[in-house]
Amino acid sequence: MFTPAPGRGRVLRMLRAQGGLETRLALRNAEQVLLTLLIPAALLAGLTLVPAVPAPEPRVAWLFASMLALAVMSSAFTSQAIALGFDRRYGALRRLAATALPRWLLVCGRLAAVAAVVVIQVVLLGVLAALLGWSPAGARLDGAVLAVLLGAAAFGALGILLGGTLRAEIVLAVANLVWFALLLAGGIVVPVADLPGPLAALAPWLPSGALAEALRSALGAGEFPPAGPLLVLTGWAVVAGVAASRLVRWT
Repeated sequence: MFTPAPGRGRVLRMLRAQGGLETRLALRNAEQVLLTLLIPAALLAGLTLVPAVPAPEPRVAWLFASMLALAVMSSAFTSQAIALGFDRRYGALRRLAATALPRWLLVCGRLAAVAAVVVIQVVLLGVLAALLGWSPAGARLDGAVLAVLLGAAAFGALGILLGGTLRAEIVLAVANLVWFALLLAGGIVVPVADLPGPLAALAPWLPSGALAEALRSALGAGEFPPAGPLLVLTGWAVVAGVAASRLVRWT
């Protein structure tokens, strides 16, 4: 006799299914691919070949670290926030609410998709940087991997928190505004030491400044990132992750 046995699936199976779905959707979106891959790659090549922004030598290593931080922010924060905001608007999350998928697993599924996209970004930007003259020989790759993971977690949780709590139109405006603000004044393109007084004091406490400084230490100076930037990223990831798991709304 066939006996129905309804119930929630295994957690890892649900996470794998949700993370795979989110990754495929992100890679199929041309606007997100432009934001997360093409813009950082174009800035890396352009600013390396044309010294429009002052940077210490080796220039390509410093810019590679900066553009990798920009790529992580673009995919984990901006793209995730906008995608989640419009998923809520069009009712996609309402349909997910009818399944056994808990809210915290939705957050983890989005973060898993961010991790998959970040891996692609690291590979592509690393190949481009190598073509421009960067060598991984003196870099602390272990420190860079740790910084990227913490940065993706921090920005991913912030993106989910933003996209899961505000209206889609507001999310679109705020996410893009924050992206430009952090790019120019958050310690990514302009070093923290070269920012004006108030911004120079604030930038190290922002996830953008902490991630950029950690990656510059690992990829540019060849040193393991200091504890300060890593702790800042961890704090942002924990606080934003807990808030997102509790405050994200399905509609």
